[in-house]
Amino acid sequence: MLIVADENIPLLDSFFGDIGEIRRVKGRGLTRHEVEDADVLLVRSVTRVNRELLEGTRVRFVGTATIGTDHVDVEWLKEQGIGFSAAPGCNARSVAEYVLAVISLFADQRDLCDWSDLSVGIVGAGNVGSELARMLERLDFEVKLCDPPRQDAEPENAETFVSLSEVLACDVVTFHTPLTRSGDHPTHHMVSGQQLAELSSEQLLINAGRGEVVDGAALLRRLDQPDAPVVALDVWEQEPAIDPGLVDKVWLATPHIAGYSLEGKMQGTEMVYQVLCRYLGLPIRKKAGQFLPEPALSKMSFTRNAVEDEALRLALSACYDPRKDDLRLRRVMKRAEGERAEAFDRLRRDYPVRRECSSLKIQLKGSSKSLQDRFRAIGFKLKI
Repeated sequence: MLIVADENIPLLDSFFGDIGEIRRVKGRGLTRHEVEDADVLLVRSVTRVNRELLEGTRVRFVGTATIGTDHVDVEWLKEQGIGFSAAPGCNARSVAEYVLAVISLFADQRDLCDWSDLSVGIVGAGNVGSELARMLERLDFEVKLCDPPRQDAEPENAETFVSLSEVLACDVVTFHTPLTRSGDHPTHHMVSGQQLAELSSEQLLINAGRGEVVDGAALLRRLDQPDAPVVALDVWEQEPAIDPGLVDKVWLATPHIAGYSLEGKMQGTEMVYQVLCRYLGLPIRKKAGQFLPEPALSKMSFTRNAVEDEALRLALSACYDPRKDDLRLRRVMKRAEGERAEAFDRLRRDYPVRRECSSLKIQLKGSSKSLQDRFRAIGFKLKI
């Protein structure tokens, strides 16, 4: 059995090596010729999987080690009897921790003693949005959720959701929707000139979902106007050939890596592996946890004199500081025009190991129950 797989999927040999021969390929620009003799195709979000790519090939199973599926023609695969698996929720905690890290930096910028004074509006209450909401609520933030498709589908929970306008009034507005271009609630350019005009310089806009949800041209115009919002983008229109002018204008710019924790990527591989094993009638013998290496930073200690907010945010930044990714991307954008797209993909391919907060044990000496609860809310392991 031949498995053609995106070279950026971790632990390919560990999970799939005893199932078949593995051929690693570059995911972006994958051609029909590269997959025509494959039995299994494993991809990430940079590969368009459709009739054009697969018709006439031997491929009988497609797995995407990502939470989204807008790059896959799922209906066509179903019509052809081709097995399919995504990895919904695999990196939800990674993206949620990314957003928390960005909010922490924003709170520093505004010199807030208590970052939970900020209200947070979440657009898209799927795996990522729901995980983020749970963490923020346990940290005592005021949270508002906007998800029109869920609101329509769950009339019994209608009061759980608010309108986009209400969310846009929050101090922080963060987007975690799939990319859709049709239906009752399309998300393509959901954020354009009208929505951006409602935001002020006192607000933070985060997009760590899909780049095309935000109209980049409209955002660029808004950032040149007075009282423009503070903007953090992890996803972009036209990836990997993103607009260097927009990178230059936003407050924080990262190269589509919000979900790139080691745990998130490995869980994505594991979820596809499990579905493939069921499809082939094979036993499931492996779990991501058995391959996790020891983290570089394994323990932090705080005494009874620790200030709650400062301690919490210090531990969060020790696990992940988005300013490092911001610097890497800005350096890339200074290169010649013909080099930027490839360099953007290289930032993702060669991304350094980033561990989630669950990898860090926090020792608390004489601390309050409140601080203990807040550390647990983010996912840290505690030693009291």
